[in-house]
Amino acid sequence: MTSEEKKATKERGNWSNPIEFILSCMNFAIGLGNVWRYPYLAYRNGGGAFLIPYLLAAIFIGLPVFFAELIIGQYSGLGPTKAFAYLAPFFKGLGYSSIVVMSLLLTYYFVVLAWVFYYFYQSFFPNLIWGSCDNDWNTDRCYNLVADIACQENNQGTQFDEIFFQDRCQTIDEICTPRNLLPINATFCMNGTEYIHLNDIIHRRLSSEEFFYEHVLGIGDATWYNFGYPRWQILICLFLAWMLCGLCVVKGVKSVGKVVYFTATFPYVILTALLVRALTLPGSYDGIVFYITPVWDKLLSPSVWGDASSQIFYSFSLAFGALVTLSSYNKFTNNCHFDATIVTVINYLTALYNGFAVFAILGFLAHAMDADIADVASSGPGLSFITFPEAILLMPASNVWAVLFFFMMIILGLGSTFAGVQLVTTTIVDQWPHLRKKQWLVIFGICMTGFAMGIPMTCPGGIFLFTLLEYHTASWAIFLIGFGIIVSLSWAYGVNNTLAMVAEMGMKLWNFVKYYWRATWVVITPIYILGIFIFVLTGIEPTKFGDYIFPVWADILGWMFGLSTLVPFIVFGIIELIKADDKMSVFRPTKYWGPQEVDGERVDRTAIH
Repeated sequence: MTSEEKKATKERGNWSNPIEFILSCMNFAIGLGNVWRYPYLAYRNGGGAFLIPYLLAAIFIGLPVFFAELIIGQYSGLGPTKAFAYLAPFFKGLGYSSIVVMSLLLTYYFVVLAWVFYYFYQSFFPNLIWGSCDNDWNTDRCYNLVADIACQENNQGTQFDEIFFQDRCQTIDEICTPRNLLPINATFCMNGTEYIHLNDIIHRRLSSEEFFYEHVLGIGDATWYNFGYPRWQILICLFLAWMLCGLCVVKGVKSVGKVVYFTATFPYVILTALLVRALTLPGSYDGIVFYITPVWDKLLSPSVWGDASSQIFYSFSLAFGALVTLSSYNKFTNNCHFDATIVTVINYLTALYNGFAVFAILGFLAHAMDADIADVASSGPGLSFITFPEAILLMPASNVWAVLFFFMMIILGLGSTFAGVQLVTTTIVDQWPHLRKKQWLVIFGICMTGFAMGIPMTCPGGIFLFTLLEYHTASWAIFLIGFGIIVSLSWAYGVNNTLAMVAEMGMKLWNFVKYYWRATWVVITPIYILGIFIFVLTGIEPTKFGDYIFPVWADILGWMFGLSTLVPFIVFGIIELIKADDKMSVFRPTKYWGPQEVDGERVDRTAIH
């Protein structure tokens, strides 16, 4: 190895120790995807019915693809663009597809982080604003949980019982009588001989739900044709989120490695505190039962299987290219088999753990509102921004817990973005090594570009664009990229060669473990991914947000977002086939593919070809 290669390798950096790599993988995988996205998908798909396909997807998609990406990165010491190009030229576009996916994902992911920053800011005011119904954006339907508890404190089960409605305590008599109904108690009115539940007469909406949709999003009467202008509060928060991430990443992989010691562990403390508090509330048991009890009919729905599998891709960070990038900074002999196994288990258990907290809170809210759990809140991307803030209102020193919780969310969000920004940075500096000396400028450029791309999603109608991106970049399209990753390693490169790579890196696998990898990589995982992809396509419906069905042209835009992630894969594959005299050669490794170390000496393959 030349002195220039050694210098370039040193500049590229390595993890200081294996723990930093594991924590970084945890940080990236166990981020807002588990706290923000998993609960609302589980809620939307009936709770318990979601857990079965989620477990199967973790076993037959999550772990196999996760380990495959770690092998490719650690063995080659390359980012995804060059790694796949050298592994098998036909799959060269996989790396670029991953970059497109990650770029689109970061664009809307930082919008979620901007929401979190705004909640964090609001947490420092004496009165937590999402718990009030006295704001300009609140409607007559606004439901203040804390006020309702106070209203019902002296109820005796008579017509003079009180509940919180229309921003004050009202007796049941005041609600039933004007509607020509006989007041009974805080639960029922009567129409002749028929009992009518109060929730069928009046329709209340949680104050935290109105805060999120009507103030944070400012959705109002927004449509695709009435999109509105950027909301300055969220715009500032979006800028702060990008800049803070850039500052954390600017010193490269070693600085990220130090940060993750805190960012990957602190969230568990806060989640545990919220879960313990939730379990002490009445109705929490019903919420947990709803969470773990499957509705078997739901399993016949393609959306349940599609959402579960897409969430595995999302929460495990599969096919985003970041896992290849992170593992490329590993030492050659690092035991990434152990890493893949432990991170997969922790990831899955964290999602389940967070689900218990969310559904325990939903159970309590259903109890307080005397409503069905499935009807308590909207099952959209704002679910965690509704349930957790409501629970915080009931905790002693609620401001302190609000600050801690949203600080945790910031930590999770930033931790999830480090690897994404590092991926794009690595791709650029690997392609143009001379930029390593000005890497901070590359990172600054990435952050400013990402900020600019996210501005439309800070508008009142931005949630519609957010919905298109979130659905079409983390759903059907990503399945095909994951399929390509598995096929490139197990079919093109060959499963025997892959296991030989594992052995070359010093990992010794038991025979029955090798059988598992052969079965999943060669047969089960490719078939499972394709099967889910086809099943999802059979259930595709027009995109909508709540009851608002998007116009056809907006749906077409969404499909274009999804297809844009596949274009590099398809185009580069066709180009390589046309260029090759021996067509089968594009499915074999090039002369540039090889280990990042030979006889203990590091080989800088980013400087080759």
